Amino acid sequence: MFDIEEELKKLPVKPGVYIMKDKQDNIIYVGKAVILRNRVRQYFRKTHKTKRIENMVSLIDHFEYIVTDNEAEALILECNLIKENRPKFNVLLKDDKTYPYIKVDIKSDYPNVCITRTILNDGAKYFGPYANSGSAKEMVNFIKEKFKIRQCKNFKSNQRACLNYHIHRCLAPCMGYVSKEEYKKQIDQIMMLLEGKIAPIIKELEEGIKQAASKQDYEEAAYLRDKKIAIEQINQKQKVSNITENDIDVIGLAKNEMTACVEIFFVRKSKMIGREHYFFEESTDITNEEILSSFVKQYYMSKEELPHKIMLKEQLEDKDAIETFLSEKVGRKVELKSPQKGEKLRFVEMAEKNAKVTLDNKVKEKYDILVELKKTLNLEKMPRKIETYDISNISGTDIVAGMCVLQDGVVNHKLSRRFKIKTVFTQDDSRCMEEVITRRLKHSIENVNGGFGKLPDAIFVDGGITQLRAAKRAIQGYGLTIPIFGMVKNDKHRTRALIDEERKEFQLSEELMNVITNFQDEVHKTAIEYHRKIRQKRMTKSSLDNIDGIGQKKKQELLKAFGSVENIEQATEEELMKVKGISQTIARRLRKD
Repeated sequence: MFDIEEELKKLPVKPGVYIMKDKQDNIIYVGKAVILRNRVRQYFRKTHKTKRIENMVSLIDHFEYIVTDNEAEALILECNLIKENRPKFNVLLKDDKTYPYIKVDIKSDYPNVCITRTILNDGAKYFGPYANSGSAKEMVNFIKEKFKIRQCKNFKSNQRACLNYHIHRCLAPCMGYVSKEEYKKQIDQIMMLLEGKIAPIIKELEEGIKQAASKQDYEEAAYLRDKKIAIEQINQKQKVSNITENDIDVIGLAKNEMTACVEIFFVRKSKMIGREHYFFEESTDITNEEILSSFVKQYYMSKEELPHKIMLKEQLEDKDAIETFLSEKVGRKVELKSPQKGEKLRFVEMAEKNAKVTLDNKVKEKYDILVELKKTLNLEKMPRKIETYDISNISGTDIVAGMCVLQDGVVNHKLSRRFKIKTVFTQDDSRCMEEVITRRLKHSIENVNGGFGKLPDAIFVDGGITQLRAAKRAIQGYGLTIPIFGMVKNDKHRTRALIDEERKEFQLSEELMNVITNFQDEVHKTAIEYHRKIRQKRMTKSSLDNIDGIGQKKKQELLKAFGSVENIEQATEEELMKVKGISQTIARRLRKD
């Protein structure tokens, strides 16, 4: 028996990682501490806690801890454990995408330029990250068009030049039309362009224009002039106004009642080469500092290329440990900066404004629906997860139920579930409803990290007061207080209102009515389709299904060979044994039956 108070006394005065677990031994939270004893004890003392921490503590059955030599080691271990276990109460970076880089394989005699999402220790040069493949592709296409480097993936000598050479988009190194030295000059210019060092390129091009003009090679002069103009234009297109810092990431944060959005700008050589955003759900009572700390640790831990500086508004509590870890990771200094004034602060604020715009654009429509629903139904909290249920049967046979989930105002098909009724054998929708909801609640109560996820904020049942009261009994059976509403239909079988257990009808706006009607249609469709599947399966069941040793494959082979169950029954033992998979023992069983 794990005695929390006794175990708290044993905690060491050392840095490390603590792991909170529930009764099912599921990891529900992972944290790091400079002093384990002080940090872990805080959770179990009567101090002011957020609702989220209170909920977490109420589920803690036992905890474990791992001692480390220093805070930086604890940070690395914390990140690894969070990534591996994705605990329910940690702030999780859900988007695990990798960013595109531009790769120049300088080890090759005639280097190529391509896009990659994997950085290898292969001696090549990598430039980026780019926020998306579109911006990286645009740059690579520009390079190949203006610098005429090879476009084939696998370089080899050819007997004739490809089409790109004839349309003046390749120097044809495969034919030996350009020397390694001349080709390398092109590659050197490309790398300077990718690094933002365009002044030497422009100077070299201007000299080339003069030389070509003096030789009256006006075609070459025109080509170099157009190349110079194009490089200046693409350089201006990427430039960030009034930012003098080189090689930085700028992070902004915006929050609302439902979600937090982190916006990150990538600035390399005074040019913003792209941006990206991430969303954090369930962030209502989590501090900005905690969200940003979790983001920085989870995001940069898996990155091979890091900026010299990461700028953000919040001063992170574990700033020193993060800087130590990131600096050791890349073998040079990486700093976390929280600017207080000037252009750097304005740039962070610009990232924050963009995060807010991104957040508003993503959630406004959903958020408005949830706010209206909360207000209309007089709910205590935002109904972010609503479940609805419907029973389907014909004259009490093949009774099934469907469940659908409205997540943040949108039907989430991945969370739909189907049930075959186990305890009711007559047409009694209310008892069926009680069984289904009892079974569903049991899933989350026994395993909060299971396939059903957390408990819903509200339940809608397809039907009137009888089904609603059945659902109420199921909920009360577990001592829960989940709001329940019935979705009632008019004579045309269309949703007309929501009712509560007192038969009170709620007036719904047209937009809200459309959302609920769609929700009701989805659960009805789920239940009907499952009922149809069960009925078809029963109707197609044959006497072959009752014979030991006959599975679906053997059944198909027999039907394929003989055409019908009647023909199989009339076949001889020898004829049956000619069918793939049918042994003498099974053939005798078939003849006997």
